[in-house]
Amino acid sequence: MFDEAKSDVCDMKERTYEKEREFLSPYAVRSENTRGRLREEKPCVMRTDFQRDRDRIIYSKAFLRLKNKTQVFFAPDGDHYMSRLTHTLDVSQIARSLARGLALNEDLAEAIALGHDLGHTPFGHIGERVLASLSPAGFRHSEQSLRVVDVLEKDGKGLNLTYEVRSGILNHVPEGKPETLEAEVVRYADLIAYINHDIEDAIRAGYLTADSLPKEPVSLFGSHTSERIHSAILDIYRSSYGKPYVKMSEPMEKALAQLRAFMFEHVYERANKVIQESAERMLGALYTYFVGRPEQLPALYRKTAETDVPRAVCDYLSSMTDKYAIGVFKELFVPREGGV
Repeated sequence: MFDEAKSDVCDMKERTYEKEREFLSPYAVRSENTRGRLREEKPCVMRTDFQRDRDRIIYSKAFLRLKNKTQVFFAPDGDHYMSRLTHTLDVSQIARSLARGLALNEDLAEAIALGHDLGHTPFGHIGERVLASLSPAGFRHSEQSLRVVDVLEKDGKGLNLTYEVRSGILNHVPEGKPETLEAEVVRYADLIAYINHDIEDAIRAGYLTADSLPKEPVSLFGSHTSERIHSAILDIYRSSYGKPYVKMSEPMEKALAQLRAFMFEHVYERANKVIQESAERMLGALYTYFVGRPEQLPALYRKTAETDVPRAVCDYLSSMTDKYAIGVFKELFVPREGGV
């Protein structure tokens, strides 16, 4: 009986392989053809490597911290604003829908999507900009996300993810160069997710009204969030199904770029001003403090500090949630009552 159950478990992964061989596009990445991990390890008898990567990311500490990291609006007055975690889940859902429609590998797309922002700083893109200006080597959240899964998770052992997931995480940004169609799907999903739900948050926060959105993109995508996301997914499907690429039609691509430019001008720059000064002051002070006192970094980061102090400090600061960064700043720089 035990041997039969064990055999059934082993068949689970093979059945997944068979389904992928039969149903996936010739341009999809099949799980059995992964380029492998940084370090060899015994494979799971039930899950494909991409399914295993997804699980490792979901149970990582960096993923759990995303719930307390700013997406756009810092400490908003309301319970329904996007956080970095809800944005990540949004990207994952859109990526799965696109991958399913295009007969690509959903498990690979989902793993990339869930890991794409693990290295993001506190205070959203403001935090990223601050660290980029302070660190001699610069700072990019896509590169930091890869560093999180390769080096920092599991107390410095890393998650040892597959090549395809790691490459997709690194190249999810607009200027990236995705190596798989699944990674290209995530790049579009990220763009579609943050523009459309940031519009919703901006209207809720009073930075925009529905009528203030540019007319041409609205006429193409729709006036509501669900309509716009649906239109974007459908257009990519129509433009890309059965093709060796993933892209939007030219009119929709142009309209999406217009929406993105509009959001940067009317929301991101404007909303960021509210937290920019505070974030710059806090992260700047913390960076200077720990660069001068690397021995006070947590143990995980002190090893890196032996050879590269700025890198170690960026690792530590980018790992912080908004609340944690504020708490450390207060602990170090705000006088306590009674002078103690």
